[in-house]
Amino acid sequence: MPKMKTHKSTKRRFKVTGTGKLMRTKIGKSHLRRKKPSRTRRLFDEYLVVTDKATIKRVRRLAPILWKR
Repeated sequence: MPKMKTHKSTKRRFKVTGTGKLMRTKIGKSHLRRKKPSRTRRLFDEYLVVTDKATIKRVRRLAPILWKR
């Protein structure tokens, strides 16, 4: 049986907490950021919990190695 390979961009975009929750970054973080207010730029640094069941299922299939730690 071949090795399971992780989808590399999925590995970079998501991370799993110690309790098993899936976290993601916010969109709009890298482009045209200079002209946004300071408060908005600060909020870009936060991670959000993914609550959508379909997204969690898809990420589990693309990057199973994230949950094996």
